[in-house]
Amino acid sequence: MEYITLGKTEISVSNISLGTWAYGGAKISGRQSVGWADQADMDSKKALLKAHEVGINHWDTADVYGDGRSESIIGSIWNDISRHEIFLATKVGWDMGTFNHWYHPEKMIENMDRSLKNLKTDCVDLMYLHHCNFGKNGEYFDDALDVLLNFKKDGKTKFIGLSDWSDEKIMRYIYKVNPDVVQPYRNVMDSSYETSGLKEYIDSNNVGVCFFSPIKHGLLTGKYKSPPQFKDGDYRKNVEAFNNQEIIDLILLNKEKLNDRFSNHLQPVMHGLISPILEDAPTGCVLLGQRNEEQVVKASQLGGVISKEDAEWVKKLYKI
Repeated sequence: MEYITLGKTEISVSNISLGTWAYGGAKISGRQSVGWADQADMDSKKALLKAHEVGINHWDTADVYGDGRSESIIGSIWNDISRHEIFLATKVGWDMGTFNHWYHPEKMIENMDRSLKNLKTDCVDLMYLHHCNFGKNGEYFDDALDVLLNFKKDGKTKFIGLSDWSDEKIMRYIYKVNPDVVQPYRNVMDSSYETSGLKEYIDSNNVGVCFFSPIKHGLLTGKYKSPPQFKDGDYRKNVEAFNNQEIIDLILLNKEKLNDRFSNHLQPVMHGLISPILEDAPTGCVLLGQRNEEQVVKASQLGGVISKEDAEWVKKLYKI
């Protein structure tokens, strides 16, 4: 297992970290699928134990993953391992409750307390604002930031973070938040981490960075030969790339190229997908959604060094 220092937190975490979105199971919010189908709680628990065994010490969850189901599964594991051996991150912001906008202070406080109860801990290591939708004109941002800072002041979180699917949105608020860690979307098909200015900010300010969806929900692995059908409640139903045969064909072609280029690696394809986005991020890690013990073991074999030349070669393969 490889480790990095997560920026100014000065905490050593595995550069392959554990994302537990899937542990919440399938979920529908309004008319949109926002969870992951076919996830058994026992598989989740076994994956957590195996992650600890192989040295994956950074676990990421959120209040809305299964409406607390993911957090509760994590909270159930402390009888088997020590809570203090895990760098534990959660998020707040996607649960509007009965209010008319995200990030209402009352709802944020309610969900923070619920998260601590679910996770069976007095304090998380890292609390993110889950997204940057603070109103049409950012009118709810100040309140959201005040609540987040009070979580830190009150000892409910050690560090604060900022997340979003859009690097441009993160950049809009990053100077005001001054986060310890940022969680952006990044994979080899997307270059916005560099073009948005986020990479420059991270590097210049020694901020920890944790990339989510590094294999684009599994699509980049080349496991699909045609558009798959996902069950209701599975977020992947919303990802247009899964329905694009041209993209699927490109990924299948690149899978063979990665197998040839990195044939000396235990996992040539995954090495080719993951290491390039870590190569230029010395304070960075990736979140892989390891859903069972086998996936945890395979994930623990990743995160090794790749040359800049190889990293750039991979990124060029996926430019569309």
